[in-house]
Amino acid sequence: MFKDRMGKKLSLGQVIYKGFNRLFNYVLDIELFIVRLAGFIPSHIIRKFIYRCAGVKIGRKSYIHMGAQFFYPAGVRIGRNTIIGQGVFLDGRDKLQIGDHVDIASEVMVYNSEHDINAEDFHATVAPVAIGDYVFIGPRAVILPGVKIGKGAVIAAGAVVTEDVPEYAIVGGVPAKVIGERRLKDLHYRLGRARLFQ
Repeated sequence: MFKDRMGKKLSLGQVIYKGFNRLFNYVLDIELFIVRLAGFIPSHIIRKFIYRCAGVKIGRKSYIHMGAQFFYPAGVRIGRNTIIGQGVFLDGRDKLQIGDHVDIASEVMVYNSEHDINAEDFHATVAPVAIGDYVFIGPRAVILPGVKIGKGAVIAAGAVVTEDVPEYAIVGGVPAKVIGERRLKDLHYRLGRARLFQ
């Protein structure tokens, strides 16, 4: 008789499925270790090559600074002319879409999976995250699962975004609330170049 960690009985098919799932996760752990090591290579070209091999879609003239971490890289899509700061965490367990001309500062965390705190088995739930074009996300902000950030929005440093952000809104706080609006709506700027060894 097979049982899961909660003591519930499992069929042979469920046991086989769990076994294959565990093997898949071991392979994923090795991939994440390699991708994490790649994050410390001081060359954008080499890092982008390794990230792309791991499944991250990275648009033209986009850069990811050193120290980036991923969970399930194949779920991450990054648009054109986007710069992602040092030490970010990008979660690809569900779809994570980052638009064009997005500026994500250092140590930002974007999650699309979290535990259901009301579930008996504390299982994980997933929901996609979409970040629109021309968004700026300040340092150490946290974006939680299921959030859609509209075009041109600004997320203040340290904000915890738990719900959708309208286009051109400025949000801040924990949880993040609208604190202003971006005056310029005709956005067409291009971000500068990334630092060579960051």
